[in-house]
Amino acid sequence: MALLGQKWIPRDRKCVASARRFVRDVALDWCAAEETPEIAELLASEVVTNALTHGAVNLAAPAAASATVRIAVGRDGELMTVDVYDSCIAIPELRSAGSMETSGRGLAIVESLSHKWGWNLHPYGKSVWFQLAAWPHA
Repeated sequence: MALLGQKWIPRDRKCVASARRFVRDVALDWCAAEETPEIAELLASEVVTNALTHGAVNLAAPAAASATVRIAVGRDGELMTVDVYDSCIAIPELRSAGSMETSGRGLAIVESLSHKWGWNLHPYGKSVWFQLAAWPHA
Protein backbone atom coordinates (compact mmCIF):
# COMPACT_ATOMS: atom_id res chain seq x y z
CA MET A 1 0.00 0.00 0.00
CA ALA A 2 1.29 3.46 -0.91
CA LEU A 3 1.12 6.08 1.85
CA LEU A 4 -0.57 9.22 0.49
CA GLY A 5 -0.34 11.26 3.68
CA GLN A 6 -0.32 11.17 7.45
CA LYS A 7 -1.06 13.61 10.24
CA TRP A 8 -0.68 13.61 14.02
CA ILE A 9 -3.21 15.49 16.10
CA PRO A 10 -3.21 16.22 19.84
CA ARG A 11 -5.63 14.29 22.03
CA ASP A 12 -8.07 17.19 21.94
CA ARG A 13 -11.60 16.97 20.54
CA LYS A 14 -11.17 20.42 19.01
CA CYS A 15 -8.79 18.78 16.51
CA VAL A 16 -11.42 16.53 14.89
CA ALA A 17 -12.17 19.20 12.27
CA SER A 18 -8.49 19.31 11.30
CA ALA A 19 -8.43 15.52 10.88
CA ARG A 20 -11.60 15.61 8.75
CA ARG A 21 -10.17 18.31 6.47
CA PHE A 22 -6.89 16.41 6.14
CA VAL A 23 -8.58 13.19 4.96
CA ARG A 24 -10.90 15.07 2.57
CA ASP A 25 -7.99 17.07 1.14
CA VAL A 26 -5.87 13.94 0.54
CA ALA A 27 -8.81 12.34 -1.32
CA LEU A 28 -9.25 15.50 -3.42
CA ASP A 29 -5.53 15.90 -4.09
CA TRP A 30 -5.33 12.31 -5.37
CA CYS A 31 -8.46 12.72 -7.56
CA ALA A 32 -10.63 10.17 -5.76
CA ALA A 33 -14.04 9.33 -7.21
CA GLU A 34 -16.88 11.84 -6.97
CA GLU A 35 -18.37 11.19 -3.50
CA THR A 36 -15.24 9.73 -1.90
CA PRO A 37 -13.87 12.93 -0.31
CA GLU A 38 -17.13 13.65 1.53
CA ILE A 39 -17.65 10.05 2.66
CA ALA A 40 -14.01 9.78 3.76
CA GLU A 41 -14.41 13.03 5.71
CA LEU A 42 -17.53 11.76 7.51
CA LEU A 43 -16.04 8.36 8.36
CA ALA A 44 -12.74 9.89 9.48
CA SER A 45 -14.71 12.16 11.80
CA GLU A 46 -16.42 9.14 13.38
CA VAL A 47 -13.22 7.11 13.82
CA VAL A 48 -11.10 10.04 15.07
CA THR A 49 -13.84 11.07 17.50
CA ASN A 50 -13.90 7.50 18.85
CA ALA A 51 -10.11 7.53 19.23
CA LEU A 52 -10.25 10.80 21.15
CA THR A 53 -13.26 9.82 23.26
CA HIS A 54 -12.58 6.16 24.01
CA GLY A 55 -8.86 5.84 23.31
CA ALA A 56 -7.70 6.04 26.92
CA VAL A 57 -4.03 6.74 27.37
CA ASN A 58 -2.02 3.51 27.51
CA LEU A 59 0.57 3.87 30.26
CA ALA A 60 2.98 1.52 28.46
CA ALA A 61 3.14 3.78 25.40
CA PRO A 62 5.85 6.41 25.02
CA ALA A 63 4.61 9.85 26.09
CA ALA A 64 4.51 11.20 22.52
CA ALA A 65 2.42 8.25 21.29
CA SER A 66 -0.12 8.54 24.10
CA ALA A 67 -0.50 12.30 23.61
CA THR A 68 -1.43 12.07 19.94
CA VAL A 69 -3.66 10.31 17.46
CA ARG A 70 -2.18 9.49 14.05
CA ILE A 71 -4.21 9.46 10.85
CA ALA A 72 -2.71 7.73 7.80
CA VAL A 73 -4.24 7.67 4.32
CA GLY A 74 -3.05 5.07 1.83
CA ARG A 75 -3.87 3.62 -1.56
CA ASP A 76 -3.88 0.01 -2.67
CA GLY A 77 -5.17 -0.19 -6.24
CA GLU A 78 -8.73 1.14 -6.26
CA LEU A 79 -9.01 1.27 -2.46
CA MET A 80 -8.28 4.21 -0.20
CA THR A 81 -7.52 3.17 3.39
CA VAL A 82 -7.81 5.57 6.31
CA ASP A 83 -6.09 4.24 9.45
CA VAL A 84 -6.48 5.97 12.83
CA TYR A 85 -3.98 5.02 15.55
CA ASP A 86 -4.41 5.62 19.29
CA SER A 87 -2.75 4.31 22.44
CA CYS A 88 -5.72 2.29 23.73
CA ILE A 89 -5.78 -1.49 23.32
CA ALA A 90 -9.54 -1.85 23.86
CA ILE A 91 -11.12 -3.47 20.82
CA PRO A 92 -13.83 -1.34 19.17
CA GLU A 93 -17.36 -2.74 19.24
CA LEU A 94 -20.43 -1.97 17.16
CA ARG A 95 -23.24 -0.73 19.38
CA SER A 96 -26.98 -0.66 18.90
CA ALA A 97 -27.85 2.82 20.02
CA GLY A 98 -31.43 3.43 21.07
CA SER A 99 -33.50 6.04 19.27
CA MET A 100 -33.08 8.50 22.16
CA GLU A 101 -29.32 8.02 22.61
CA THR A 102 -27.08 10.84 21.40
CA SER A 103 -24.04 8.65 20.70
CA GLY A 104 -23.10 5.09 19.80
CA ARG A 105 -23.74 5.11 16.05
CA GLY A 106 -20.25 5.91 14.74
CA LEU A 107 -19.03 2.43 13.87
CA ALA A 108 -22.44 1.51 12.42
CA ILE A 109 -22.06 4.49 10.06
CA VAL A 110 -18.52 3.37 9.21
CA GLU A 111 -19.73 -0.17 8.53
CA SER A 112 -22.60 0.95 6.33
CA LEU A 113 -20.67 3.46 4.16
CA SER A 114 -17.25 1.81 3.85
CA HIS A 115 -16.13 -0.94 1.52
CA LYS A 116 -14.61 -2.67 4.54
CA TRP A 117 -13.46 -1.71 8.04
CA GLY A 118 -11.59 -3.29 10.94
CA TRP A 119 -8.95 -2.85 13.61
CA ASN A 120 -5.40 -4.00 14.35
CA LEU A 121 -3.53 -4.19 17.63
CA HIS A 122 -0.04 -2.66 17.73
CA PRO A 123 2.71 -2.64 20.39
CA TYR A 124 1.50 0.71 21.76
CA GLY A 125 -2.22 0.59 21.06
CA LYS A 126 -4.46 -0.09 18.11
CA SER A 127 -5.61 1.30 14.80
CA VAL A 128 -9.13 1.39 13.43
CA TRP A 129 -9.31 1.56 9.65
CA PHE A 130 -11.79 1.77 6.84
CA GLN A 131 -11.54 1.41 3.09
CA LEU A 132 -13.42 3.13 0.28
CA ALA A 133 -13.46 2.27 -3.43
CA ALA A 134 -11.94 5.62 -4.35
CA TRP A 135 -10.42 4.85 -7.75
CA PRO A 136 -12.82 2.33 -9.35
CA HIS A 137 -11.04 2.24 -12.70
CA ALA A 138 -7.52 1.72 -11.32
